[in-house]
Amino acid sequence: MANHQSSKKRIRRNARRAVINTNRVSRIRTFVKKVEAAIAAGDKEQAQAAFLAAMPELHRGASRGVMHRNTVSRKTSRLAAKIKAL
Repeated sequence: MANHQSSKKRIRRNARRAVINTNRVSRIRTFVKKVEAAIAAGDKEQAQAAFLAAMPELHRGASRGVMHRNTVSRKTSRLAAKIKAL
């Protein structure tokens, strides 16, 4: 258990940030799942639209530090390749 006031405050802050970051990652996953569902359905136009909506969410996650930038780059590249292959 923390004894110092600053460490108690840090624990409270970390708990608040963990909730926010969890929500961010969940939101990103939802956007990616929409793209993957459209790809699975074979609808190229809907997949492209969902991809364009997911891109800013992915990059926002990287800039906020909830996802690594290389992970975002890899996911973006793979989704774009799958859409192109439709």
